[in-house]
Amino acid sequence: GNHGTHTGGCQGLVGRGGAGNGTDENRFERGLTTEAIEALYIMSMEKNNTTRPTLSVTKTLTIRFSEVDSMGIVWHGSYALYFEDAREAFGAKYDLDYLRIFRAGLYTPLVDLQFHYRRPITYGTNPEITITYVPTEAAKIVFDYVIRDGETGEEIATGRSVQVFLNEKRELLWSAPEFYESWKKKWNVNG
Repeated sequence: GNHGTHTGGCQGLVGRGGAGNGTDENRFERGLTTEAIEALYIMSMEKNNTTRPTLSVTKTLTIRFSEVDSMGIVWHGSYALYFEDAREAFGAKYDLDYLRIFRAGLYTPLVDLQFHYRRPITYGTNPEITITYVPTEAAKIVFDYVIRDGETGEEIATGRSVQVFLNEKRELLWSAPEFYESWKKKWNVNG
């Protein structure tokens, strides 16, 4: 499984919090998720004033008639497309687009895609989606998403996506590829 994927920056953090002695086995035995471990790591960085720059993009969505049901509410499956649109906008702004990844001989399939709905999106509105890169030491790309009402700023939905790296033979890479490590250094977002 994921044992060992977050040991570098998180080693010992859980132990200081009283949930174990910081070893991978104890963290996972006590049921801490990868997201919880990453959150602890980020909190410890903020406490030590070692925060990183935030890489994010905000894009206005145009709700098409084909995306809504008979009540004028966006069908839940459309949110995956909105997240994809945000990932493409992020890639274009920060030079992490799918063609660059493909030219490096790699694929980045989604392995986790989460949505949390607060209220519906309706036809005729123009919500905004913000995608934010989540630094990690693991060989994966993690993004958080927030969709807000374009006029009021009210939160509509949130989510997260996780992508892993596969080589040309479609084998999972356990360490980050060289181009991705270089990209993280360029933007000062090493995990």
